[in-house]
Amino acid sequence: MSRSHADIVAELQSRWPEHQVGRSQARIRALCDLLGNPEQSCPVILVTGTNGKGSTAIMIDALLRALGLRVGRFSSPHLVHLTERISIDGEPIADEVFDELVEQVMPMVKLVDEQAIDGISMTFFEVMTGLAYAAFADAPVDVAVVEVGMGGTWDATNIVEADVAVVAPIDLDHTNLLGSTIAEIAVEKAGIIKQGSRAVLAAQSVEAAPVLLARCADVGAEVRREGIEFGLIDRTPAVGGQVLRLETADGPVGDILLPLFGEHMARNAALALAAVEAFLGGRALPVEVVTAAFEQVSAPGRLEIVRRSPTVLLDTCHNPHGARATIAAIEEAFAFEPLIGVVAMMADKDITGVLEIFAEAMGAIVCTSITGSPRALPGVDLAARAAEIFGGERVHTATDMATAIERAVTLADEAGPTAGVLIAGSVYAAGEARALLVRPSSEGA
Repeated sequence: MSRSHADIVAELQSRWPEHQVGRSQARIRALCDLLGNPEQSCPVILVTGTNGKGSTAIMIDALLRALGLRVGRFSSPHLVHLTERISIDGEPIADEVFDELVEQVMPMVKLVDEQAIDGISMTFFEVMTGLAYAAFADAPVDVAVVEVGMGGTWDATNIVEADVAVVAPIDLDHTNLLGSTIAEIAVEKAGIIKQGSRAVLAAQSVEAAPVLLARCADVGAEVRREGIEFGLIDRTPAVGGQVLRLETADGPVGDILLPLFGEHMARNAALALAAVEAFLGGRALPVEVVTAAFEQVSAPGRLEIVRRSPTVLLDTCHNPHGARATIAAIEEAFAFEPLIGVVAMMADKDITGVLEIFAEAMGAIVCTSITGSPRALPGVDLAARAAEIFGGERVHTATDMATAIERAVTLADEAGPTAGVLIAGSVYAAGEARALLVRPSSEGA
């Protein structure tokens, strides 16, 4: 009797989780060797960075598809469904196709497990990476856009010799695994830049920039830098997003509608366009291709409006760098008075740093926890931390996400028609809320 999709997903997720990284590529290389090296079946654009890599990858995908190419995209983590991680032609892989792929690949996974390389079986993320490369080879796709899981040098995705290495802004996150300084983290992320590749670098801090440029020099990579070879020239907030003017390989291009909010998303769009130009060998894209691609971009969980009256937004921000960008975008695009927060966080994040940013913008916060995650900070503990920053009268607690949303909406209704709600603090919190608030038929690609 064949297994259900739910059983297959549960078995995959029972493996060593993503936040416990086995710092070795030996297992994923062994699997891909057994699979006939699917990671070599097409050119790859590899995207790393602390914040923005997911939305940048989505926009690269959209631009490539607008050129008529068949594109595979691998992303992590997922918001609601595991299959969101493997996208082909702009759509998540179908459950039945995914299940069949798993059944084909698992015998090889078990062979690698039996070797216990470095003392452990294949991790969940390693298996998902192998499945993605296999799916792209089977499709087949013309190009794969692959989001690095964590770091770069030893990440499972980085077994490829990426044609284009994209580095979104680097900041502090996963410091227990990547390093305690921005420079140390930059060293890890610079590892995706390989001999003869083309590196496309977002504007970086003074700590990260020299590390990345030194790596480019060491391996002879051609480099394109935001603010020098490409960039955001200007942007104007508009209904449902913003209108951009970007510096391209052929000079400035304007009147580009991007249906996403915030300066950080505008910069991600410039980064994505530069990445595709680099992939094309420095050739500019036709203006109509850029316009068509960007105006149809959908980025679930990135200041996504999931309800009206009151307006409820979802965002995946989970560190101070991301929280700062999110709050700036909300203050620019919305006139909420007050903003009510629904916040759930992982215990290993910079909770104080995020809450301090939220406290400046939120009139009240409803603290809750993420269901079923051993890493999640209990809602009562988060509320205690929040009370130290917000003051106890602005802090509320809810036992679960559904109750937290209901409480926040009630607070917004009581505050009047100008109030809004932001659900944030974790990718997993945004995903849990999205499952409650967004009907499957309306989900974006």
